[in-house]
Amino acid sequence: MMPKLTLYMRHGCHLCEDMHRDLLLMPEADTLELQLVDIDSKAELQARYGTRIPVLMAGEREICHYTLDPVTLREFLAENA
Repeated sequence: MMPKLTLYMRHGCHLCEDMHRDLLLMPEADTLELQLVDIDSKAELQARYGTRIPVLMAGEREICHYTLDPVTLREFLAENA
C-alpha cells in the first residue's frame, strides 16, 4: 500500500514549489500517493497554516514544513512499509 501524503501549499509560494519538486525528485517518489492542497481553498486551512507552509503531512502526522526533510520522510516510509 502506498503511503498517502498531503502537501499543504499555496500557489505562488516558492518554498511550496521547491518542496513539491524535491518530493518528485526523490527515488521513492513512485511509491508515494501525494495530494496537493491549496490552503487558500478553505478558510480553516488558511487559519491553521497561515504562512507556515509548505507542510507535508501523513494523516495528522507532520513530516516536515518549510523545506523537505528527506531523513524524516524516509524514516516515516520505513515505519509504514
